[in-house]
Amino acid sequence: MAEAGVPWEPWPEGGFPQFSDAEREARREKLAALMAENRVDRLVVYGTWGSGDAVHWVSNWPVSREAAAVWAPGETVKLFVQYRNHVPTARRAVASEVEVAWGGPWTAEAVGGELLRRGGHSQRVGIVGPLPGPAWNHLAAQVREVVDLTAGYTRLRLVKSPAEVAWLRRGAALTDQAVRALEANLRPGVSEFELVDAVQRAYVPLGGMTHIHYLSVTSPSAPDRCAPSQFPSPRRVRPGDVVTCELSASYWGYPGQILRTFVVGTEPPPEVRELHRVAEEAFGAALRALQPGLRAEGLGQALEVVRDSGLALCDDLVHGFGGGYLPPILGAEGFWTPAHASLELQPGMALVVQPNVVTPDGQFGVQTGELVVLGSGGPEFVHQYPRGLRLVG
Repeated sequence: MAEAGVPWEPWPEGGFPQFSDAEREARREKLAALMAENRVDRLVVYGTWGSGDAVHWVSNWPVSREAAAVWAPGETVKLFVQYRNHVPTARRAVASEVEVAWGGPWTAEAVGGELLRRGGHSQRVGIVGPLPGPAWNHLAAQVREVVDLTAGYTRLRLVKSPAEVAWLRRGAALTDQAVRALEANLRPGVSEFELVDAVQRAYVPLGGMTHIHYLSVTSPSAPDRCAPSQFPSPRRVRPGDVVTCELSASYWGYPGQILRTFVVGTEPPPEVRELHRVAEEAFGAALRALQPGLRAEGLGQALEVVRDSGLALCDDLVHGFGGGYLPPILGAEGFWTPAHASLELQPGMALVVQPNVVTPDGQFGVQTGELVVLGSGGPEFVHQYPRGLRLVG
């Protein structure tokens, strides 16, 4: 029986969500092709807390502190985990083909020893993930050559499998619970701390995990912030305040993402309505440009909407999602790289469209948007929470 408020079965008793054998095998085949293309003998996949998507994709361990996996086609995945007391949980969480061990005093040393045990000094090793410089140098001294395959891995993550899309939809449903809780608790007198508490309570009992919960409270008559804050403050909501949020609750590493603006206890003043009108127009322009087979450069139309209004942006306007902060990324100055602009849009891509329209002086802003998944006919919404400027309290 599904838990109240979410349309799926609860987590397995005493265990963790798992993808199917076929899904995991498909991932290994993609990694094997990447390795063959780059002529590497073995792969090291590295991650830390907050930057562990690659390790999670390979092993089903979302990384609690630091972890590194060693693998080659036909071999067992060996996952080194920090800290020692995290090993028992990792062993329960990982996929059946993964062997877990403590990473020892220095994870790089344990990885280097495993590489030598499996392939000796003459092998060429591919690295995926943000491996620190000292660890890179240590591995490079153990084998013939190490090469960075992170960009190639990132390309593998741009298009989600149907199973991944299903998990993203679960993350979106949990995130919808979070934003509904925020709306229900928004009233004069409540603090940012108390709002974050209400947000977490909405999805944690359902098995959700925190990806991010950013929010800001400010007065449009004396503003001091233009985007949701990464850290809450003790500031209390007052009548007439504007509250912006960026919320992401995840289903075992697969989050939704929703961005909304609320006005508390009064009608929005004209400047708030105008900022939000431009944000919604930019949101619509981006959605119209999200069509399979087109280049991402068409998303630039949404950026022109903001520029033509005389207003500005703080946050990026569009970015890929699900497995990291992915291409194509369109910021206030344009695409991060020409390659992002020329990227062909494909069904299965997950993107966040999130216009954060701010005043030219950067003192005040609104934000709206959400995660969408590109289908064969265009963008598909995964969130159910209503769009638009929200009036509460």
